[in-house]
Amino acid sequence: MYKQIFMVDVTPSTKLVTMIGGFLAPWIGLFYGPNRLIPIILLVAVTAMDWITGIAAAKKDKTYSSEYGIRQGVPRTMFLLALPVIANLFDQMFVLPGLLFYAITLGLIYHTWQSLTANAYRAGWGKWIPQAVVKLIESELRAKMERATKRGAELTESTDPTEPTERKDS
Repeated sequence: MYKQIFMVDVTPSTKLVTMIGGFLAPWIGLFYGPNRLIPIILLVAVTAMDWITGIAAAKKDKTYSSEYGIRQGVPRTMFLLALPVIANLFDQMFVLPGLLFYAITLGLIYHTWQSLTANAYRAGWGKWIPQAVVKLIESELRAKMERATKRGAELTESTDPTEPTERKDS
């Protein structure tokens, strides 16, 4: 009579994810505005990738410190996630159709993308990053390398963004 479109196994983990999503979705709508779930998911995903690549880069140059990540990284991430909330409030106050929200959110996504790309390069994953992209993130990469050097980084190989990276196609 009818064709089943979705086949979903209901397991404890899918129940948990559904409960978390059901709890968070209305709050995201309340704080960030209606129909803005996709930009916020994108911001959270890029931020998570930035954390992952940052940890990999710090472990590679031996500057990893959980104190640095907890004391500085978590408050910084909370601040970055709060900025679109404030932009949404300004949009509501000035009766704008999300202009400030989208400007702030897209700016944060772009800046975080630069950071995660520079972290990936520092982590030794540069052979997978196109040289044109490396040129776009040169200033971010230099700043991260200087900060790592100040923290006592052990740079074992050249991570100069102006030097061409050796590509090994697998």
